[in-house]
Amino acid sequence: MTDNGTSTGAAGTPATSPMTTWAVRLGDEAATEHLARVLADESQPGDLITLSGDLGAGKTTFARAFVRAFAGDPGLEVPSPTFTLMQLYETARGNVVHADLYRISDPLELDNLGWDEAIEDAVVLVEWPDRAGEYLTADRLDVNLRLVPGLEGERVAVLTATGSRAAWLADFKAVRTVLDRAGWGLGERKPIYGDASSRRYERVTKPGGETAILMFSPPRPKVPTLGREKPYHVVARLSESVHAFVAVDRGLRALGFSAPVIYGQDLDAGLLLVEDFGGEGVADAAGPIPERYAEAVRLLARLHASPVPDVLPVVEGVDHAIPPYDLDALTIEVRLLLEWYLPYRAERFVPNAGREAFGRIWTGLLNEVTAGPHTWALRDFHSPNLIWLKSRQGVARVGLIDFQDAVMSHPAYDLASLLQDARVTVSPELELRLLALYARERRARDPAFDAEALTRAYAILGAQRATKLFGLFVRLDRRDGKPAYLAHLPRIGEYLRRNLSHPALHELRDWFATHLPQLATEA
Repeated sequence: MTDNGTSTGAAGTPATSPMTTWAVRLGDEAATEHLARVLADESQPGDLITLSGDLGAGKTTFARAFVRAFAGDPGLEVPSPTFTLMQLYETARGNVVHADLYRISDPLELDNLGWDEAIEDAVVLVEWPDRAGEYLTADRLDVNLRLVPGLEGERVAVLTATGSRAAWLADFKAVRTVLDRAGWGLGERKPIYGDASSRRYERVTKPGGETAILMFSPPRPKVPTLGREKPYHVVARLSESVHAFVAVDRGLRALGFSAPVIYGQDLDAGLLLVEDFGGEGVADAAGPIPERYAEAVRLLARLHASPVPDVLPVVEGVDHAIPPYDLDALTIEVRLLLEWYLPYRAERFVPNAGREAFGRIWTGLLNEVTAGPHTWALRDFHSPNLIWLKSRQGVARVGLIDFQDAVMSHPAYDLASLLQDARVTVSPELELRLLALYARERRARDPAFDAEALTRAYAILGAQRATKLFGLFVRLDRRDGKPAYLAHLPRIGEYLRRNLSHPALHELRDWFATHLPQLATEA
């Protein structure tokens, strides 16, 4: 498929009836069938698709390919409904109704055909839709197939979506454009498991077996902050758009680290087509694989010993400033404990004085680490986001896939994120061994490296991260309907207690012992 121009809206279209139009040039009959299959993959019961256009332009070809693709049966017999008027197909994905209304002279005749009953909870494909009058809803996709004069076999499909389908077509157009321009237009798309964010992912597989990852990360809606409190994501320095991923990806690859190659992108739509690193991780069912965690530690030591900028290019003329992981950001995160975990699990009420003490203690600790050295903190540097690339060498074997929320922070943050992995249990023995490895790697590059200061900052930021996760994982359960994260809370409690044992955190340890003793003392 080739993009032949796009327009959104139409003259005289009421504001309450949005419209999106996209013209797609089809080189031959096979391209028409491909467009039908792609639309079938995107369709679901309740969708209405109307077919119109020139005689001989391929409406029958389109309809047959659509029905077969939706049914998942390339050999399915799909006769023309010219004489039966309607043909019903029952499939595993739901029903498809293919209607040809050429012989209808009055829309009321549809009542005699049992139209309303037939189309209920079905994908409805209608040829000659003008004969149906008001029986067809405004929420529809029209596929108008036109012959290209002077070019035998070529045609243009003009896709026009109205009502609630208008936004869908705009998104569909963006995805198809990224895939087609990158040479992945014939790839098959399958959803894959995402993360705790609102991002979505699909694996795209070419006919020859090559794969890539399609990432959907729409820009966050702009929220006016004048005269009101800033939203959480702004204060916590979470990325506003996919620009951050592109910038940090380029920065990591420039330093020789394994971040995905970006094959295609639509920055405004928040779409990226990137290299697929596969699914081999740094942990398995038994827990961390020590040699792979060790390589990830070496990667951090190398990154933290490298000078890095705080502004990175996205595309020519557009830069991304990596924000500081400042006191406000770190503080709003630990306050998630008070806002979400306390109402969920607290055994006692925490008075205002206790809440004020919580803030005061954390301010002192966090001021200490924000005044220290700064580097890129990828922020979610832990097992789900580290892919083992066994065909590569050294630290390049550690594939990095989640870094769009990167900030300028103390180097201890990502180290704590890895060695106190929220998803798998890192034993105290392995944690200490890898901390020592990190210190040796840093000292080999800088004999003045202060391991004691690193250990102190590690305990503070490890406690900060654990405290945040108690609130964040409960929020994921209660607000976002993702209860699976609650299973990690006992592990996070163990990490919190390890950090609280450091002398620098004695006041925070006393606070937990007073107000949340189950977190401070459970074995």
